[in-house]
Amino acid sequence: MKATERTVKALAAGRTRLARDLQAALGPGAVVWRPDDILAYEYDGSIDRGLPVAIVLPRDAAQVAAAVRIARRHGLPVVPRGAGTGLSGGAIASEGGVVVALTRMTRILEVDAANAIAVVEPGVVNLDLSLAVAHHGLRYAPDPSSQRACTLGGNVAENAGGPHCLAYGVTTNHVLGMEVVLADGTIVWLGGKTRHAGYDLPGVVVGSEGTLGIVTKIIVRLQRLPEAVRTLVAVFREMDQASAAVSAIIARGIIPAAMEMMDRVTIEAVEPAVHAGYPPEAGAVLLIEVEGLREEAASEADEVEGVCRELGAVEVRGAESPADRERLWAGRKGAIGALGRLAPNYYLVDGVVPRTRLVEVLRRVGEIGRRHGVRIANVFHAGDGNLHPCMLFDERVPGDTERVVKAGAEIMRLCVDVGGALTGEHGVGLEKRDYMPWAFSDADMDAMRKLKAAFVSFDSAQDGSGDGGDPFNPGKIFPSPKGCREIPRTMLQRGVLGPDDFV
Repeated sequence: MKATERTVKALAAGRTRLARDLQAALGPGAVVWRPDDILAYEYDGSIDRGLPVAIVLPRDAAQVAAAVRIARRHGLPVVPRGAGTGLSGGAIASEGGVVVALTRMTRILEVDAANAIAVVEPGVVNLDLSLAVAHHGLRYAPDPSSQRACTLGGNVAENAGGPHCLAYGVTTNHVLGMEVVLADGTIVWLGGKTRHAGYDLPGVVVGSEGTLGIVTKIIVRLQRLPEAVRTLVAVFREMDQASAAVSAIIARGIIPAAMEMMDRVTIEAVEPAVHAGYPPEAGAVLLIEVEGLREEAASEADEVEGVCRELGAVEVRGAESPADRERLWAGRKGAIGALGRLAPNYYLVDGVVPRTRLVEVLRRVGEIGRRHGVRIANVFHAGDGNLHPCMLFDERVPGDTERVVKAGAEIMRLCVDVGGALTGEHGVGLEKRDYMPWAFSDADMDAMRKLKAAFVSFDSAQDGSGDGGDPFNPGKIFPSPKGCREIPRTMLQRGVLGPDDFV
């Protein structure tokens, strides 16, 4: 037997043993491992791909811990996964291993309306929590555009934001505590239902992208629903005017609950799909929401309208009914999906720039797109300078993927060079890991690695794996040894293993 054949057979046998061990611990219905089935888990919302060895679908923390211990015994890393809506490759099994998909852990365990907190499992869909507590006059403030699908565990992993985080903060500002499974299968609680002393360990885990542990319960803050909400759409001939209006509104001391911008390319895709009422001839629209006491919201809405008109808005109108407001927001939150009308693929990057540099940066983003021959749609959280340039392409066309990745790298470099950040809410993941040295020194990166080691260190001899490697979500955040962007490929994708090798 040739060496390659022996390797293939050994790998297949190892996968079979892994599957049997996982099934014994979690039940046959909780383990996915055959080739045709695992294909659904090779990707998230990014352009990267990577096949896991197996997927487990636990129903509680004990099953998560069991899966972690079994994976370590087999010398395999684990990759936590929510709904797979992430945009930076965070849920990709870039080095194989076992994906722990938390989508069956969907219980809202407790709602304490008096103290405005809830205890939830990580598979709870973001919007479902707000709907569940609305009758208490409460909501969960962070609202990613994917909130109808994304899960709270994924939001914690990426420190997700959303339109209304301009006024209320991102996920880390709304998490009090969490239950976490560590690398040796230990289950621990970090934080609690009240403020705590000492190191902010929940704050360390939020945004760690599944590299420190697997979150199995979350204690979140809830927020009282406002007395009044006023939603405005301001129409501008040029994107420069809309960008200038963003800074001018905040310079007046007004912090809207949300302030979103869409450019002409985005409107071209959205309006035929949603009929939100965005004029197709507009260069850009601002969707602005203010809320609070009735008189306060009315006063701020009037002032916002005045600023927009001063900066050249050709039209400013308010939502006249809840249905009108929903339609306006449906246009914004459905924008990424609507871009499929213009191209079969998109590559969306997530940088942050100072608000005062918006006009300059958006012009330069346009220049980057033209230089690389890439059409770019801009739809983003304008109020906090969180850009989402969305590059449209067709991955079937040779060279298209490489071209958008290069354009995306230039945009990320631009964000850093003007004093911004590499990510506002999508995370580093695979997408930006090799850009980290642009923003962080060697000492910074070393400190981050030491922090990770403090969480994931374990006795490899004791757990039997003999492997002191990276147990949680390897290949994410920290630069790759080659220092270049590569789309992961596994033995199955290269055709080394086939369905007949799985018994």
